[in-house]
Amino acid sequence: MTSPVDKDSAKPSNFLRHVIESDLEQGVYAARRWGGSPGDATHHAQGMQDPAKVRMRFPPEPNGYLHIGHAKSIWLNFELAREYGGVSHLRFDDTNPEKEEQEYVDAIRDAVQWLGYETFLADRPSAPGTIQPHEYFASDYFDFMYRAAEYLIGAGLAYVDEQSADEIRQNRGDFNTPGTDSPFRIRTPEENLARFRAMRDGQLEDGAAILRAKIDMASPNINMRDPALYRIRRATHHNTGDKWCIYPMYTYAHPIEDALEQITHSICTLEFEDQRPFYDWLLDRLAEGGLVASPHPRQYEFARLNITHIITSKRKLRQLVEEGHVDGWDDPRMPTLAGLRRRGYTPAALKLFCERSGVTKSGGWIDYASLEAALRDTLDPIAPRAMAVLDPVKLVITNWGELMGGDDVLDDCSAPLNPHDPEAGRRNFKLGREVWIEATDYEDVQPKGFFRLFPGNKVRLKYGHVIECIGGTRNADGKLVEVQARLVPDTKSGTPGANAVKVKGNISWVAAADALQAEVRLYERLFEAANPGSGELLDELNKDSLVTCLAYVEPSLAAAAGGAGFQFERHGYFVADSKATADGRHVFNRAAGMRDSWGK
Repeated sequence: MTSPVDKDSAKPSNFLRHVIESDLEQGVYAARRWGGSPGDATHHAQGMQDPAKVRMRFPPEPNGYLHIGHAKSIWLNFELAREYGGVSHLRFDDTNPEKEEQEYVDAIRDAVQWLGYETFLADRPSAPGTIQPHEYFASDYFDFMYRAAEYLIGAGLAYVDEQSADEIRQNRGDFNTPGTDSPFRIRTPEENLARFRAMRDGQLEDGAAILRAKIDMASPNINMRDPALYRIRRATHHNTGDKWCIYPMYTYAHPIEDALEQITHSICTLEFEDQRPFYDWLLDRLAEGGLVASPHPRQYEFARLNITHIITSKRKLRQLVEEGHVDGWDDPRMPTLAGLRRRGYTPAALKLFCERSGVTKSGGWIDYASLEAALRDTLDPIAPRAMAVLDPVKLVITNWGELMGGDDVLDDCSAPLNPHDPEAGRRNFKLGREVWIEATDYEDVQPKGFFRLFPGNKVRLKYGHVIECIGGTRNADGKLVEVQARLVPDTKSGTPGANAVKVKGNISWVAAADALQAEVRLYERLFEAANPGSGELLDELNKDSLVTCLAYVEPSLAAAAGGAGFQFERHGYFVADSKATADGRHVFNRAAGMRDSWGK
């Protein structure tokens, strides 16, 4: 399904738009300059056309699949770039080879393209050493990062620390106690350079030493107490193989990546606010050495997206996958973009949800119902309709043969494919002596406010005839196994007599003669707790997050392609499961009900 999502409308104001508009008005990045001899920096700047434009980036670490929180970051960076005539990079922050895999790189690229930002991207070239806008890898800059580290060492701004991890942790201090200088902090630049090259050449064991910035061990901001820049890790990297046995820390690599790509506005969530002083310190020092341009990128933080009943910790999501509590990263219960896509969410729904969630500096929780509401609001105008019976019981029309000329006669019925779009056409199906109805549509005795089937009551088979209920048959256990009714003549929908008999109830149905048997998966929220993650993860799982039923659906769904979405009248929004459809099975996943019924 597609939706007109890019309608012309006034954009809601937020602090990031104010920042960008102010920078453009003042021409902050109109004439970047190098602090000295550009050296390597000009090489990495090739392909960066028009540095005066807004240049954003979405920098995921390829250590898992993207989730709903990433969707907001993607939307924010790419839409702001589009709005202000700039570009946005997709950059893989692949500085941790122990957790990163090519599978995750491919999944991230696919998710960004699925959300509709493929025009910002291009295939990476096969020729080594070339740079292709607008997709990058942190590992592309490992050589430069290493030389920048040697520059910092030579300038007396970094040193090799060979304390143990416990000693470093203890000497770091806390919020009430300043840190203690490392005994290795007084080494000369020459000594530090020799030890750093020994780290690079594999002469030291993993964990034996780290490279640290030399800033201020008494700083009230703990992140400024000589943060780590490099560590030793003997691990094969998905992009650089075994070329390196030392890898840059994220906090060191990230600002360098932004600077080399000439990012103008580096947007991140609030948990990185305390890292901003180091971000600026590092780029200021590298600019002084002529290694990056000035003015360098600036970091701006916004509140992360917190949704009730959802966990976005990649570590915990990975636990669910690896321990088999869900069926992979794309399980429709997962908050990953792959899972949401398989469940039936669309790019339009996620973009609308991101817009509605706003962009602020203050945190808070958004109710899961708002996510489902965005889906309904985008799908209602465009989703093809179909009837489905999810809890089937057979209804027998006892006088069908008498009125229709034989028990085997089938009556042609039709309905709009989409009531909001008359030009979409109609769908056709049959009505016969036996039809499937919902078991909940029958009661032996009428409950208060119940206007469906009970002995003596008349209802309309939607798009078909009016019937009068005779009664129902139950087995020895009391389970309903059949309902009987009589057809009321001359009451077919669309005929002159359709309104001759007034009824209060309409019920959905599927004829037994042409029904398509299907598996329907009724997905619910994966976690029962509104704010999961504070307790034992597995104890918070919703045991009823998936209920599977054998259903009957309209014959029009026989050709439904994987990923095709529908509104099952009365039941909600469903999608043909992409994996099962590829195997030739008819499986439909519920994305959301017709309305929020959680907890009712």
